[in-house]
Amino acid sequence: MPHSLPYWRLSGFYFFYFAFVGAMAPYWSLYLRSLEFSALQIGILMSLLQVMRIFAPNIWGHVADRTGRRVAIVQMVAAICVVSYLGVFFGTGFWWLFAVMSLISFFWSASLPLVEATTLSHLKDRTERYGNIRLWGSIGFILVVVGLGAMLDHWPVESLLWVVLVLLIGVALFARFIPEAEINTLETEQASLRSVLKRPEVIALLAAAILMAAAHGPYYTFFTIHLVDAGYSKTLAGWLWALGVICEIGVFLAMPRVFRRLRAETVLLLTLAAAAVRFLIIAWQVDSLPLLLFAQMLHALTFGAYHASAMALVHRHFRGRNMARGQGLYNSLAFGFGGTLGSLYSGAAWDGLGAGVTFSLAAACAALAAAVFAWKGRRPASA
Repeated sequence: MPHSLPYWRLSGFYFFYFAFVGAMAPYWSLYLRSLEFSALQIGILMSLLQVMRIFAPNIWGHVADRTGRRVAIVQMVAAICVVSYLGVFFGTGFWWLFAVMSLISFFWSASLPLVEATTLSHLKDRTERYGNIRLWGSIGFILVVVGLGAMLDHWPVESLLWVVLVLLIGVALFARFIPEAEINTLETEQASLRSVLKRPEVIALLAAAILMAAAHGPYYTFFTIHLVDAGYSKTLAGWLWALGVICEIGVFLAMPRVFRRLRAETVLLLTLAAAAVRFLIIAWQVDSLPLLLFAQMLHALTFGAYHASAMALVHRHFRGRNMARGQGLYNSLAFGFGGTLGSLYSGAAWDGLGAGVTFSLAAACAALAAAVFAWKGRRPASA
């Protein structure tokens, strides 16, 4: 096993993985609306990018923990994901896209938890360097979200299909170069996964993660539509998405110093409160560009600082042979169950209740997450 950190190989994977997210989250709903789907249909189809994360990460995480071959699984599912995606070029009906997007999601959602576990295994006790690797995902997201926003003001929305294909190919190529990492099994020989899941602080963390992902459902499904309907151009919409991620990069770089001053639990609680404020601004102040800019700057907390602190806590609670399954469970519950819930309630509420109420529901989810985590999540983890 190589002892040096494979920084650029891991960073390249994160770059293309989140570049794909930068194409799908802001703009795929615009493509679906161009096919004249209703808000509920768009919500259902967008939820498929999350719903398979309820099952797939646990399935693949279990296989990875049993075999110890995390990267081999990532390489396989990335290649299958590219092949599955080709189906979008052969049909535009609701049920056809439902089937194709389900298949894409099942394989796509398997890779990130395994790469996260692999990255943390390579880092060993240097987890403070996680943000330096993860920031390349943010850079990929920014480049794509800004470039596509400008492109779609001049090109038909169908051009998005080809950009996404190129990005998925990039994910598959970089997956081929990530080395396997040594898995330390000694520190969890006496701790079963079930015993870890019974700890109050772990239950609170997972509950808060579900609610936080649900809070982001309207954002990832309808934020671009919300902006376009308010009169903003797609180019400006792209820059507003990018602003949040630009601020996020600064947070990732600063997190090692932040964690030397504040506990991960404290950081996480602050980010949950910030999310409630952010979504209330988006709900009722979309016409105010200065307030909208401030709300997007809060993305540095509601994604960057939140993700870094959540990963630190997941890494603390799920060790050794439990690591891949712990990552899989976290992704399944948070981004899978929580993300699906967020997409579905936003799709159901959008046409009938409007954007303001829908984003207010998002703020309520974030506030409830903060309350749950403040109640039980700040207990010190077991030794």
